[in-house]
Amino acid sequence: MQFLLEHHSWYALFQLHWLVILGLAVYFYYKKIQHSPIYKVTGKHLFSFYTAIFSLLLIKVTPLTVLAQHYLFSAQVFADSIIFFVIVPLFILGFPVSFYRRYVWYHRVKFALRILSHPWLTLIVFNGVLTVYYVPTIFNIAHSNYISSALVQILLTFTAFFMWWVILQPIPELKNFEFLLRAAYIFFASVALMPIGFFFLIKLEAHFPIYIENAHAIIPALTPIYDQQLAGGVLKITQMFSYAVALLFIMFSWAKSEQEFEGQADDKHIRYVRGIVVHLPKDDKDKT
Repeated sequence: MQFLLEHHSWYALFQLHWLVILGLAVYFYYKKIQHSPIYKVTGKHLFSFYTAIFSLLLIKVTPLTVLAQHYLFSAQVFADSIIFFVIVPLFILGFPVSFYRRYVWYHRVKFALRILSHPWLTLIVFNGVLTVYYVPTIFNIAHSNYISSALVQILLTFTAFFMWWVILQPIPELKNFEFLLRAAYIFFASVALMPIGFFFLIKLEAHFPIYIENAHAIIPALTPIYDQQLAGGVLKITQMFSYAVALLFIMFSWAKSEQEFEGQADDKHIRYVRGIVVHLPKDDKDKT
């Protein structure tokens, strides 16, 4: 910590503007959503939203940002992984369904959302952009100045939002996939990032000049190559953990929907003829 204080200002290390931004977000949520009579906010929503805020606080209002920008590639990948695979889905889960229906149910917004959250489009775009971003040449260009770095982060967060929207589907009426297909979607999403993760693990050559210049400044034993390998492991572990939790979320939601359906009449195969209930036979398609 002493080394960082000697080479960076307090503002650079703790980025107080993020503290203001997150404080305003908490105030808006507390006043306009949590205590609003319009929305039904549950403990799950509160836990998800405030955990996301706390996680973002740990990343943006700590020296981790300086470490990621100047000293450790693994710190950069860790911060990105937490944002894209933990914070984004938590934010989506932090708002009640009534909130989304209120602001997404308009025709134009719903139409745009259906396009932007097309399942295979979001899968290809997010994982493709993230893979290209970590290609050493592209990464070095993106981090050559603050503006390009910020624009790439905004783009990745935007695409991550729509990918997680497909997985979580917070509005039941706007379903893209059924439960089984959502599980398959998670599998393909986990496979899509394997190439870049294994690239960092097996490539025994340093690729990022900014981290090579500052090698050993923070952790002397962590060489640039070890740093890259650690980054590849962090990326895959964080991704797989978040997808495993998402898979459990889907399985529990599936089980809950099946329990709610039990004991209910199947209106699809019922007809009323002069007051008599007639149960129609199910065809082969329904049986499958």
